[in-house]
Amino acid sequence: MAMKANYHTHTYRCNHATGTEREYIEQAIARGLKILGFSDHTPQLFDHYVSGFRMLPEQLADYVKTLRGLQREYTGKIEIRIGLEAEYYPLYFDRLIDLIRPFHLDYLILGQHFIGNESDGLPPCPRPTDEESRLETYVSQTIEAMETGCFSCFAHPDILNFTGDPRIYRKWYEKLCVRARELRIPLEMNMLGFATGRHYPNPAFFRIAREVGNEVILGCDAHDPQRVADPTEEEESLRFLRDCGVERVTDRIPAPGQPL
Repeated sequence: MAMKANYHTHTYRCNHATGTEREYIEQAIARGLKILGFSDHTPQLFDHYVSGFRMLPEQLADYVKTLRGLQREYTGKIEIRIGLEAEYYPLYFDRLIDLIRPFHLDYLILGQHFIGNESDGLPPCPRPTDEESRLETYVSQTIEAMETGCFSCFAHPDILNFTGDPRIYRKWYEKLCVRARELRIPLEMNMLGFATGRHYPNPAFFRIAREVGNEVILGCDAHDPQRVADPTEEEESLRFLRDCGVERVTDRIPAPGQPL
């Protein structure tokens, strides 16, 4: 399977990515992609809190305007889609949808880096924990997110770094996988996490996804143009999925169930 689409691409606006949008697009064309989706970290309208790893609300218009222009310029060469990677923060989600709706985005991907509302001061999801309550909260919160109908893909769904009893891990992540399958939301195998040796993608998670019958999609999570459809990373990622028994690998995401 040659990678034809990547929907997980960042821009400099998130404060931890490099390169221009054009550089990402040119790399995608050179490596044979037919679809390149940009999904930079969405701005959030917090109360008295500023997040350091996402674009600011006042940058959103330029983000969309820049990509709309590039869509027109590259017509016939590659399909460019415009989305955002968003957390589901119950306290602020309605505000987020009101903020982004005037821009008529193509999609949102769910990338839940915190449980709660981020501004609560709770530790980020990648921090190791053996507390079942944190895993339960993560699963419940992301299921609620998927049920909004706003998300077309679930990025790094195994980012919650649970280090406790494997039976507890299976109990809660199986629940997540079942609901994702019912809602027909693909689960991302995060190529950046794999290439950089993070705790995700987790083989235990993807064995559960295989048993449940989830669709899995590769996501470059590109913060640098060189990471767009890197052929070595793609080959190794597909081998990882085969070793987990995953066969349902897709290169398409559904349209959001609710208008954005």
